Amino acid sequence: MTATATANTAPVRLDLVVPDVIPALIKVREAVGGHGLDIKLHHLVHLRASQINGCAFCVKMHTREARQDGETSDRLDRLVVWAHVSDFSEAEKAALAWTEALTVLNPQTDYASLRGRLRASFTDKQIGALTATVGMINLWNRLQVSAH
Repeated sequence: MTATATANTAPVRLDLVVPDVIPALIKVREAVGGHGLDIKLHHLVHLRASQINGCAFCVKMHTREARQDGETSDRLDRLVVWAHVSDFSEAEKAALAWTEALTVLNPQTDYASLRGRLRASFTDKQIGALTATVGMINLWNRLQVSAH
């Protein structure tokens, strides 16, 4: 491969070419973080979206962070099959269903029923924070995957 071909296919370093983007995204993450959602739920949402998006860097990072904040290996091992196991609470399952629906967009998804399920466990403010969390992790995943 020639030097030109390598240069044409090299990942774009966002931190170098648009240096104001990453600090802005960190500020958004901080703004979303303080709205009453349990830190373990944040980790589950981040990890599940990262699994779906195939972001190996993010899966590793969010698994490590979840363990540091007291999440069990058993639950993390079964996160990929959360809907089929009893390891997760109904609130967590509602949040994970929302995460999957907003990560893999499908025109047949019934968002109204998913919101109803969320409202059984969360306030609208928490649902807003959860929605922003899902949106942000999907953005982070896509930025990271673009560098593969």
